Amino acid sequence: MLCKTKESKSCEIPSESVTNGELLRDSVNWIVNDDMFTNLALHGNIGWQPARLIILAVLWVWSEKNTLTKAFNHARHLAVSLFGDAAVSTYQGLTGALKTYTTKLLPAVQNRMHALMEEVGGDHGRIGKWLPLAVDGSRVDTPRTKSNERHFAAKNYGTGRKAKSRRKWKNKRKRSKKLSVPVKPQMWLTLIWHMGLKMPWTWKTGPSTSSERHHLMDLIRDEEFPENTLFCGDAGFVGYELWSTILEDGHHLLIRVGANVRLLTDLPCVRCREGIVCLWPDAALRKMQPPIVLRLIEVQNERGRMFLVTSVLSRRDLSDSRAVRLYTLRWGIELQFRSFKQTFGRSRLQSRTAECCRIELDWSLAGLWMIQLFAVKEQIPIDSPPNRSSVSLSLTIIQNAMQKWNEHVDESHSLNQQFREAVTDGYNRRTSKTARYHPDQKDKPSTAEPKLIKATTKQNTAYKTLTLAT
Repeated sequence: MLCKTKESKSCEIPSESVTNGELLRDSVNWIVNDDMFTNLALHGNIGWQPARLIILAVLWVWSEKNTLTKAFNHARHLAVSLFGDAAVSTYQGLTGALKTYTTKLLPAVQNRMHALMEEVGGDHGRIGKWLPLAVDGSRVDTPRTKSNERHFAAKNYGTGRKAKSRRKWKNKRKRSKKLSVPVKPQMWLTLIWHMGLKMPWTWKTGPSTSSERHHLMDLIRDEEFPENTLFCGDAGFVGYELWSTILEDGHHLLIRVGANVRLLTDLPCVRCREGIVCLWPDAALRKMQPPIVLRLIEVQNERGRMFLVTSVLSRRDLSDSRAVRLYTLRWGIELQFRSFKQTFGRSRLQSRTAECCRIELDWSLAGLWMIQLFAVKEQIPIDSPPNRSSVSLSLTIIQNAMQKWNEHVDESHSLNQQFREAVTDGYNRRTSKTARYHPDQKDKPSTAEPKLIKATTKQNTAYKTLTLAT
């Protein structure tokens, strides 16, 4: 095969070479195919196939164009060039279809991604017997439009009953400050993240005032998680209702606790058992709900003391050292948020309506997840662990392929080879990355000790009554 240059000279391209577009198409088809939607019921008069709509949505969020409409035009052109057609021909058609069908299409994509993660994850899919899932929340900015303010901004910010008006302050210097103004509209994102493969698992969004604990409970009730799932969270994910929801669904927890948690040390179910405690608040006792039996783990590190509780009582199933290692891995979810907001450029969404913000956020997360899976799929077989995978380099590979989709490449420059090399630098750091603290701060922060109290006579009596009743 020959190609002509501007100087009318010919250059020979090996017959086995392929274009970036063909490689990109194969990568997308590895994840998205028609078999994912065999049981999906759609309205009879739609003119697009689910797989084609998802491909268009993914190309849309992958595009590096600086506006949503330009990104759509870029994605539509690629969809026609690489896949033969585009699901819809206008940006309004794309957003309209995604508004209606994201709730049906996105779970199918997530289930497919879970299956592929298990297929390519190898030893990184589980740590011991556990599927380790971290959970945390973060806010994402949205444009200050009426729709976004109405759905996402905090209501009556600075004017509630507990807010103090500066007009009534006696100190004139404080009184001269501006009164509180409404905060900008933000979406709350509660993310569940796979700690072994370093990529998302599922998520839930809401207004800026959403509760990440309630989001987690909703996700556990609405979705199915594999056997031996271990949810790992920081000190914000505490409470009898949340922990009961996790345990009743057949899963386990590993949570950092502090002084905001009261634990009982000598109920009959925990006596003479080292490190075993109970969570049994008064509200649960009055409703005759059973106590939650937990194992308390104290950790001493360079930041001070830290306390963890887990519902896995046997040290054979989860040793103290492995529990500490798992909680340390949980901090990687913060890097995922940074990759999504900074590297992928989603610290501020562009959509001007609340519904469009939701679909922009959902499909941006799904698109980044796919890129991460492309990279891990190629890196694990060459013994490169997921924690070395570079989101920045992987994103650049995809966007370069989209820009140069019709260029021919040889095997040494294929997408697969580029993904194998998309890893972070392996140099030895000479200086510490530990955060610096102000000189007047005497000690580095550490978690306060949870309140350990002895069970009262009333609690012991209630426990005996509950035991006899069951």
